[in-house]
Amino acid sequence: MKILATYNIKGGVGKTASAVNLAHVAAGRGNRVLLWDLDPQGAATFYFRVKPKVKGGGEALLSGRRELADVIKGSDYDNLDIVPADFSYRHLDLMLDDAKKPLARLRKVLSGVADEYDYVFLDCAPSISLTSESVFRAADALLVPVIPTTLSIRTFDQLDAFVAENPDIVRKLKIMGFFSMADSRKRLHRELMDELREQRPELLPSQVPMDTDIERMGVHRQPVTAMFPKSRPARAYQSLWDDIVERL
Repeated sequence: MKILATYNIKGGVGKTASAVNLAHVAAGRGNRVLLWDLDPQGAATFYFRVKPKVKGGGEALLSGRRELADVIKGSDYDNLDIVPADFSYRHLDLMLDDAKKPLARLRKVLSGVADEYDYVFLDCAPSISLTSESVFRAADALLVPVIPTTLSIRTFDQLDAFVAENPDIVRKLKIMGFFSMADSRKRLHRELMDELREQRPELLPSQVPMDTDIERMGVHRQPVTAMFPKSRPARAYQSLWDDIVERL
């Protein structure tokens, strides 16, 4: 089982859209996929038409009083299951702080379903916190969407600095950055993408475009790869998944 976390310190960069569509693509190729919506806002849960409620909340899962398998919900798609968001997740930092070995807690919770899934996607809230550090320890790779803007690139630099300063937390974690919400019609986007690709050749080659079809996900409550499988953003997510699998 590989654990992949869609993560960025900054919000509004296409993190949840990436988690939802990549999970759908992976499941569509015959993999057993679980998506855990760790964001209390519950956008990924909403897209999959699942109620954002976990009996006992996050505390029940972290304490071991409730097994992860007990709260998993099916989706409308074959091979794709969901652990819903819960509003109690806003207190995950406090729950982890009270737990023994907090950085290992999420990995331990996920170990209970290790034989059931090929890939687990963690859709993370934008922050740098104890919850984030627990995600870093649990995940095999961070999938980091980056909008080609100065502020978004700055948060990527902040993530790099954290990784460099905390090798005991990140260990062998792979960082896979990719451009998200990219608009090739904008000169600034083109210039920043060229500049950053030169500085960071490890960036994944595929990029996700700015596209209204992605915005329609909220209306139809479906991944764009399900609604419009031949659209430009759907093809981009499919190509991005190929890049991720190759790096893994």
